[in-house]
Amino acid sequence: MNNKAFDQEKFAERLIKLMTENNDTIYSLAEYLHLSPSAISRYTSGSMKPKILTIDAISTKYRVNPTWLMGCDVDKYLETDKSTRTFKRVPLVGTIAAGIPILAQQNIEGFEFVPEDINVDFCLRVKGDSMTGARILDGDIVFIRQQSEVETGEIAAVMIDGEATLKRVYKINSSIILRPENPNYPEQVYSKRDMKDVSILGKAIRFQSEVR
Repeated sequence: MNNKAFDQEKFAERLIKLMTENNDTIYSLAEYLHLSPSAISRYTSGSMKPKILTIDAISTKYRVNPTWLMGCDVDKYLETDKSTRTFKRVPLVGTIAAGIPILAQQNIEGFEFVPEDINVDFCLRVKGDSMTGARILDGDIVFIRQQSEVETGEIAAVMIDGEATLKRVYKINSSIILRPENPNYPEQVYSKRDMKDVSILGKAIRFQSEVR
């Protein structure tokens, strides 16, 4: 690997993109790499250059070409990775009717494809701009792993009064807070007695953006 070809600005941009697509935070990536969160923060801000071994570890985690990650104009994936990469189709869920299983035929409006090794069950098309702070924009496709619980601070698809929404979930005492990633939208707080109107559909694992 030619370290002289390293482009710190492109590395930071590409790392942020990979982290966002895989719903990683500076904390989860720091734990994976056995580094401090502040080190990851400096990588993403472009203020610190990673070691070659760190670049290799990040490339392995996200299955990308390390030379591409360094900022070079090469293929994102290595040829060996592309030739062996298999895909599966995931149902794109449209309007979700309350009381009907989310993957019922009447809820499915199409299919999207993801690598076989990505553990997701369905996907949703984002409507609106309430999650722009997480770089999830109107029209993006978000891939969801179906589960009824998520860790506090994770982004999840949530059913509220029969309508699905994407929000960051916080659990405080016996309440659930659904927090948007846009200061123009208020957070929604549900106490224990309101829980019957709220259910978690699954955890957001990655998203797919259109070229804009």
